[in-house]
Amino acid sequence: MGPKKKKKSSGKKKVSKAEQLRLQKEEEERRLKEEEEAQFQAQQEEAARLEKERIEQEQMEKLEAKDQERRESELAELHSLEQKFLSAQQWKTDYRAYGKWEHYLSCDGSPDPTVLQEINTFMSLWRDDQNEDVQLVMEKGAQVLNLIEKLQFLLLDTPPSEITEKETVQYQESILELQNLLHQKYNGATEHLLKTANMYEDSETGNMQAVIKDKNVTFCIWANLKKKVRLKSHMFCDAQHGFDLPKSLAMSSVAVRILHTYYDHLSPLWLQCQSVPRLEVFDSKELTQHSKDNVEEPEEEEKKAREEPSMPTEEEMCSDGRKSAVSFKENCNSIADINETEEEIEKKSEILDIPSQVQHPLTQEEMNEKEAAITDENIVDLQQFVPVGGVYHIDALQLPPQVKQIKDWSMVEVLDVGLQAYPYPPEEAEDATYPPIQITLRLSDNVMYFEDPVIARWDPAGQQWRTDGISNVTYERQAKSITFEMRAFYTIALLQDAHLNMPYQAWELQPTGMDEALLIVTTVFATIQIQMKGNQCMLSSVVVEEKDVLSYVTGKWLSPVDLRAVLKKAGVNIFPGAYSHKYVSVNKKAPLAEVRAYQQMALVASAFAFAWSKWNLEAGQEQVVFKVSEHLKADSVKDWSLYMFNGQKAQKLKITETSEAFSEELEEDSEFHSTLYHMLKDFASKEAIDKVETANFLFIDVVYQLLLATRVLTYS
Repeated sequence: MGPKKKKKSSGKKKVSKAEQLRLQKEEEERRLKEEEEAQFQAQQEEAARLEKERIEQEQMEKLEAKDQERRESELAELHSLEQKFLSAQQWKTDYRAYGKWEHYLSCDGSPDPTVLQEINTFMSLWRDDQNEDVQLVMEKGAQVLNLIEKLQFLLLDTPPSEITEKETVQYQESILELQNLLHQKYNGATEHLLKTANMYEDSETGNMQAVIKDKNVTFCIWANLKKKVRLKSHMFCDAQHGFDLPKSLAMSSVAVRILHTYYDHLSPLWLQCQSVPRLEVFDSKELTQHSKDNVEEPEEEEKKAREEPSMPTEEEMCSDGRKSAVSFKENCNSIADINETEEEIEKKSEILDIPSQVQHPLTQEEMNEKEAAITDENIVDLQQFVPVGGVYHIDALQLPPQVKQIKDWSMVEVLDVGLQAYPYPPEEAEDATYPPIQITLRLSDNVMYFEDPVIARWDPAGQQWRTDGISNVTYERQAKSITFEMRAFYTIALLQDAHLNMPYQAWELQPTGMDEALLIVTTVFATIQIQMKGNQCMLSSVVVEEKDVLSYVTGKWLSPVDLRAVLKKAGVNIFPGAYSHKYVSVNKKAPLAEVRAYQQMALVASAFAFAWSKWNLEAGQEQVVFKVSEHLKADSVKDWSLYMFNGQKAQKLKITETSEAFSEELEEDSEFHSTLYHMLKDFASKEAIDKVETANFLFIDVVYQLLLATRVLTYS
């Protein structure tokens, strides 16, 4: 059976040679035919693609040509709208002049802080005033703080063209002198209190304790009158600040002062006076010429008009070791003399500030020195971390001789040495280990700490905040208190990352009425709503974990400069600084596109809503993408469209926010325009355009200032 099957099987497999050749030939012919068909199909598809591209290219060229034809007229029309920025600038100049005149007419006895003779006379008279009653000092202190705020506002709000270098330095020196004088008076008031410590004697412990406060400062003073070891701890009930002293101090004639100033007069002046980003208003005629002559390098004009603010030098010091104002003076014209690295030039394109009046560019050598100085990990980088909640001056003081009652006489030994610090640890025993001082501070309800604060001590010699010398930190988030130990008595600040709320998760700008709008910025920790009306803005709400916070600052109409200061002081910073791009993942955009977008968004903000788009990240550096909708009624925005703008050309995109991929394809039946205003005009109602044309120049300026301050197109 086996061999038969084998024969049959081998017979089946046998194929003639001729048959094989025939099959191979058929297979080859079939393969060639398929290749020819595929090649033909590919040629047809390629021809169709090329034809489609040709048609699209022709269409694009037609649209480009049409855009170029009307470009000059559109820019001229935009230029007439942009005059509103100049009107706002002129109004603010007139308002400043009117304010000086009003002050002159009021004759209320308060000095004009910009007049050197008046401010010097004011300081001289107060210096000579021997009345050191703490309440009077605090009242006068409120006036001094008001003068400092006025000077800071002028430095931040006055355009460089309206303030001379001499005036800038004068204002800064006045600020430093007022700050120093105020603290000297606080020390005098403290000494006056300690001389009469027995008037504040506690009935239970026999020691002095006093808490005296107003909206600017809190004095917590304890004097060790009984010198009992068991009384080495104390909690100031009215302020919830407390301490635990080492035994050696509990047996000494020592006083402890926790002086909490709700402001920060220690950090460098450049940090206290960080300018709101400002730019010169672009002239549309220059823009037209610029576009023709220099299309390839649209950022060059921006770079020339701008310079990066820098950290101040430490060349000159005041008598108390603080930096003098001379070291902060602006030097706009020195740019040509600075040897710039490629990295510095790149940085300039990222920064939209014109030089602040309290900063000036550093040479490369000085920049390198700054970089080298910051390598000490205990020195706080004030570009990244900022003091929030004021400053706590925690001092051990020598108890002055006390008043003695002898019959009807009050007698006291007078020592002409002023307030003296009590040395701890003793200077002669540097090597010995002395126990630390434990401090408990109740944090202000007016400040938001989104993360555990960093505790730093002020180093007067190095003029910097440092984190060494502090240990065993315990932060109670619910109780809003912090406990820590110090090797010596220090001046303390609680610092927070300046960029906690950056980059933003989303933003929206929508009109809410005639010359009214609402800016909503959503961050990881909070949702901030800012209303704009006329020439002012107002913090509507700050919502954290679905709860409204910072109610003490909401509902107050302020200038954009003041609102920015208030929010930063409260720990809610949504205002990028000159160096923020080093600490935040930035959606880098060309200044030309970003700045002109803010300007033209402000011009039409009375009738159009704008919002964040995820495609802004995909659009590249040269252009910005955002959502836009005509918005004339006070309800939620529904019909969003996507627009792209590079500063010189605007277009409406076909994609939506939910599309699968980014595409620059134009919306059907839409064209290019040289301005965002004219692009929106194609699809806008007459009512919306009328509203844009009649919008108040002060409202437009406020919207522009806030957009430029928050930089939502880069930091989202």
